[in-house]
Amino acid sequence: MRAVLLKVVYPLFMFLGGLSRDWKERLQAAIIRLNNKLVLAERVQVKRLLLLLPHCLQIDECKIRITRNIYNCARCGKCEIRDIIAIADQSGVQLSVATGGNLARRIVKDLRPDAIVAVACERDLSSGIADSYPMPILGIINERPFGPCMNTSVSLAALKNAIQAFIGDVPLPGPKVPNI
Repeated sequence: MRAVLLKVVYPLFMFLGGLSRDWKERLQAAIIRLNNKLVLAERVQVKRLLLLLPHCLQIDECKIRITRNIYNCARCGKCEIRDIIAIADQSGVQLSVATGGNLARRIVKDLRPDAIVAVACERDLSSGIADSYPMPILGIINERPFGPCMNTSVSLAALKNAIQAFIGDVPLPGPKVPNI
């Protein structure tokens, strides 16, 4: 089912989405939601999980760049990076930051995870999921209160749930939220 979704439906949706940017973004979000449901239905359990983040989660005023190494973060709390690092450390997953699709693909190629939890905008997530098939990927759309590519955020509960879906019952802090 994921093959049909990503190799037939996704290109068709992108063709139809060419009519309107807003419509295209909604179709991309639908592809991500459908992919997530199909991946969750597979109940895949993995040992090497990658949490792949966009650089725009970092506050734009920060002087420390985390793109090469997220652990350079000063953990000041002005953005969610500190909390994401804590979640990754507690669950034992690999953590990486990409500035775009090409770097994300290179990170995946170099780290060779069994599965990915990815955070990004609809465009980058949907194309990354399609490009990486058959690897199981759970996509979480970032929130963009200041517009694209600047000071974005992500639901930490959704991150925790997606990680748990792949690695099983690992005790994670915070409330359980049923949907990703």
